[in-house]
Amino acid sequence: MRKVLEVARHEFIVNLKRPSFIITTLVVPLLGLVGVIVSAFFGGQAGEFLERQLVGTPKAVGYVDQVGLFTPPLPEYESLFIPYPSEQEAREALFNGEIEVFLLIPADYLDTGRVVAYSKGRGLPTAISVSEEWIRPFLVDHLLAGQVDEALRARVRAPMNLQPVSISPEGEGGGEGTASFVANIAIPYAFSILLVISIFSSSGFLLQGVSEEKESRVIEILLSSVTPMELLTGKILGLGALGLAQILFWLGCGWALIGIAVTGLALFGAINLDLTTIVLALVYFLLGYLLFATLMASAGSLGTSAREGQQIAGIFSGLAAIPFMVSGFLWTNPNSLLAQVLSYVPLTASIMMLQRLGMTEVPAYQIAISLVLLILGIIGALWAGAKIFRMGLLMYGKRPSVSEIWRALRQA
Repeated sequence: MRKVLEVARHEFIVNLKRPSFIITTLVVPLLGLVGVIVSAFFGGQAGEFLERQLVGTPKAVGYVDQVGLFTPPLPEYESLFIPYPSEQEAREALFNGEIEVFLLIPADYLDTGRVVAYSKGRGLPTAISVSEEWIRPFLVDHLLAGQVDEALRARVRAPMNLQPVSISPEGEGGGEGTASFVANIAIPYAFSILLVISIFSSSGFLLQGVSEEKESRVIEILLSSVTPMELLTGKILGLGALGLAQILFWLGCGWALIGIAVTGLALFGAINLDLTTIVLALVYFLLGYLLFATLMASAGSLGTSAREGQQIAGIFSGLAAIPFMVSGFLWTNPNSLLAQVLSYVPLTASIMMLQRLGMTEVPAYQIAISLVLLILGIIGALWAGAKIFRMGLLMYGKRPSVSEIWRALRQA
């Protein structure tokens, strides 16, 4: 045990001094600090700017009113909607750049509700211009103008101002405004990204160290003093402690920045972090790190050089990135069968579960199954990794074949 702790201490200190680790650790809270400073100086203007950039504002929209109910436009729509007497004139205005899209409202509109939108572009800007969000109020207001009370017309145009309320198991309700969105979705999702950075940076250091020691044949000197299992265990423990220290540092900085935002800004209101999510995040980080560290060490021992070891490890990195590739499906259904399956597969469980925890209430039995399977995956990886690690360390100049790896796994 003393030798294992000595190896762990050496790995922790050496990698703590790496410039890449220092830069990675400091750049995340610095970016958060920049965000707080920008919010402090610009206040609500920052949110409005982001909304303009992400949502956009449509250019002038032309329309041809063949039913005769929308001409002339109401005063509040004169700056955005431009009537044209014929479809040909609207087409000319479109190709001259005067408008970005024009609507053809046919004579049978009242019977069919059909409206045709013409544009010459494609992609998101055009989709925004023809969005119902902009067209529906125009149609509703003109159909009801002079027919109903102004207050009723305004309510039909915007029938609701939805205010979601979440109810805790204790029966307490709370509003789900911007602050709750940030706390419940954005922060856990961002934290999953930080977990990936930390897991793969620390595991990558392990891969790099094993590959370099093997390539320089320093590993022969080390193995004269420690066994392969002691060496592997010490490296995993040392870099695991390093990754955990990095996560705790980020958490401390994040907590401080949130405190500054809450006390110094009235931008988001109170932001509450779910303690259960944080605890589970740390648990999944530790388990995920143990799994990937073992796989990275095995990959480093199999390669004939550091570059070749990184190529082998790229297989595991690609598998771990799958949750981010399918994250679009999670927004619509975080409890889908695909999400559940990826929550159970050890290589994707850590990242997938953390993303789901921020989006929905994950059943306790799914968390339990995920943790059990992840632990079993770690045990299997340690068992197989120790054998491969021992076999690969002293092989120089060539990669072991599949039959040699299988033979090593079958040996007691």
